[in-house]
Amino acid sequence: MSRAFAVDLRGMVDLLARHLYSGPRVYLRELLQNGVDAVQARRAQDAHSPASIRLIARGETLEVIDSGVGLSAAEADELLATIGRSSKRDELTGRTDYIGRFGIGMLAAFMVAETIEVISRSASGSPPVRWQGRDDGTFEIEEDPADIGDVPIGTRVRLHARPEAAHWMSTDTVTALAAEYGELLPVDISVEVPVGNTVLPRRISRDELPWQETHPTPRAREQALIRYGESLFGFTPLGVIDLSVPEVGLTGVAFVLPAAVAPTGARHRVYVKRMLLGDRVDGLLPDWAFFVRAVVNADGLNPTASREQLHTDEVLVTAQEHLAAGLRAWATQALSEDTAFRGRFLRTHHLSLRALAAGDDDMLDLVAKTLPYQTTDGELTLSEVGERSGEILYAPTTEAFRRVADVARAQGLVVVNAGYVYDADVLARLSGRSGWRVRQLRVEDLVRALNPLDPSRELATLDGVAAAQAVLADADVDVLIRTFLPEDTAAVLLRDAEAEHQRDIAAERELADAAWGDVLAAFARPTASRQLVLNDANPLVRRLLSADRGEVFRAGVRTIHLSAVMRSGEVLRAAEATQLNDSLNVLLTAGLSAAPDETP
Repeated sequence: MSRAFAVDLRGMVDLLARHLYSGPRVYLRELLQNGVDAVQARRAQDAHSPASIRLIARGETLEVIDSGVGLSAAEADELLATIGRSSKRDELTGRTDYIGRFGIGMLAAFMVAETIEVISRSASGSPPVRWQGRDDGTFEIEEDPADIGDVPIGTRVRLHARPEAAHWMSTDTVTALAAEYGELLPVDISVEVPVGNTVLPRRISRDELPWQETHPTPRAREQALIRYGESLFGFTPLGVIDLSVPEVGLTGVAFVLPAAVAPTGARHRVYVKRMLLGDRVDGLLPDWAFFVRAVVNADGLNPTASREQLHTDEVLVTAQEHLAAGLRAWATQALSEDTAFRGRFLRTHHLSLRALAAGDDDMLDLVAKTLPYQTTDGELTLSEVGERSGEILYAPTTEAFRRVADVARAQGLVVVNAGYVYDADVLARLSGRSGWRVRQLRVEDLVRALNPLDPSRELATLDGVAAAQAVLADADVDVLIRTFLPEDTAAVLLRDAEAEHQRDIAAERELADAAWGDVLAAFARPTASRQLVLNDANPLVRRLLSADRGEVFRAGVRTIHLSAVMRSGEVLRAAEATQLNDSLNVLLTAGLSAAPDETP
């Protein structure tokens, strides 16, 4: 013999509250959904029937009264006594625009109510019916009760609060929840609120979606939407972007943020069939669009079971693809025009554009032409750098850029700082585009830009450079000499990425066993990882190279080297700091010894 499951209603309600819904607040959303579905079902039969939902909150009770299609006794027994059962109105009419599931909606109300009374009259002409349910799982149905008086077509749901949940039925709370969930619903929703000694209805809903309202001019529409964005998100948008995906019945607007934010996926305000799904819905717009906050309504998107996020399916993927294409088209047009808005947008959201360009060819070309980059010749676009130099040289980190900036600038060498997030990715992708010459700055590029000495001077400095190389034999540095600007720079330290890689291999070989050491040896090529380029235009360097090769010479070479290390942005290691201190002591002692005695 088959038997039905016994359902513990209190346990079911606890399950809903803890694991399906985010909290008891959604009870009002579920009741509004039931009311809207009932109104739409009646409108399907009679287009001129009233469309209203009225809420009356009295602290310990709440009444939700709709002018919908109503219920007969049989429907009340089927829908209110069977948890999770959908109304068969959609099956009978062929409509798919109903929002919720009637049984689940009533079950959600038990999160805040200990008893629920439903009084309803069906538009079919059947007698009115009263259904009374309790949170212990029992209910009663009575057809045409004598004590309910004249009942209009529609449904009145009366909730009696649990003692600990009475605050959910206060006038202020009900008004706030109704405004949050029902503002855009296509029915007349009002809450009765006390005004002085009287009670007046306060309308919550609006007739049109804000972005579909008619305005006398485009400017007036933009200002109205900006005010709407301020009321929703609490900031004054830089601009407004229209969103539309007809394939899924989606319309809406995106508001451009007035300040930069972290490059993480933004969350947006989403309505499904004009009922609020949530104000922190993710997965709708692409991650790179974190410079906007959107509010949309979609008839075709499918919510998850909790109706607080979007279900990931083919419909959502279609919407995501179209929205991404629309935002990309907007950005292309907005950044192609030399306007004040473009300047404000670029200053605020350049990081978003870099993120977009790192994965999109159309935006890559646009960013290359419009986005300013830090260079040794001031702020320039990548296109301007390419036009000036024939190719784009870039430093992969901000530290590397700062290390060479002064010297490169003085020699007229344009180098782009690609040390900020996404910049290296953008430049790497640009190097693969036809018509662009882009590559990372190498040591030889800068050395080539420095002026070589004339043969006689180079011959005269050979011994001094060789002696300096001997002093720095333990520092993993090659010593060169050139003439460059500025003259007050005694030396510049250049780092070679490939040479540093070779140094890492050598260090690994020292720690590896014999077999692995032999493998590493096959990749090793002897080379210094850094180059110390002495400036022959600097008077101090010229004096040092002509000095005796004694203790003062060695101290001078180490001081110039370690000063160049610090100027490159590196922190001296303990041993280097000791060397610098010792070298300065030698130089100071020599200088004081050579100075005339001024002691009185």
